[in-house]
Formats: sequence, structure tokens, C-alpha cells
Amino acid sequence: MNERKHASRGSLKSDLARVDAHSVKPEEYKELPELTDEMLARAKINKGGRPLSLNPRRLISLRLPADVIERWRATGPGWQTRMAERLSKVR
Repeated sequence: MNERKHASRGSLKSDLARVDAHSVKPEEYKELPELTDEMLARAKINKGGRPLSLNPRRLISLRLPADVIERWRATGPGWQTRMAERLSKVR
């Protein structure tokens, strides 16, 4: 099974202590471009995250018999989604 490996501090090959200790000097500000009104007008705010669902799920509390829950769990990962799909068919 192919597992994702997270990069550790040692594998990044950077000197994080030196980066953390750096402070911006006045001459470094000269390298930055001027921020214009045109630049600000083109700016977009990215809130990130998943897009909002057209049919969002709502949290409820439901008490079910233990044997019912165990039977659904025995079907493997995704059992809650399958249960919701099955319940949505009952009308």
C-alpha cells in the first residue's frame, strides 16, 4: 500500500533556524514593487476550503440499536454514507 510520507525538518534541506532569525532590512524593502490601485483592484480573496454544497448535510442525534449499527459498520468504510443513501430512498 502506498502511503504518503510527510516531509520532516531534516528532509527539507533548509536552515529553518536561519530563516526564523532573519529580519527584513530597510534596503530589502526597495526590492518590493509599489502596490498600486490597479493591483488592488485585480486582487481576489481566496477563503479556501471546500465549496459549499447545494444540499448540505445537517447534524442530528439518532439512537439506533447496537446490532443495527454493528451490521452497518461490518460493511466497511463509508457505511454512514451508504446508510444515509439508503434512508434517503425511503419516502
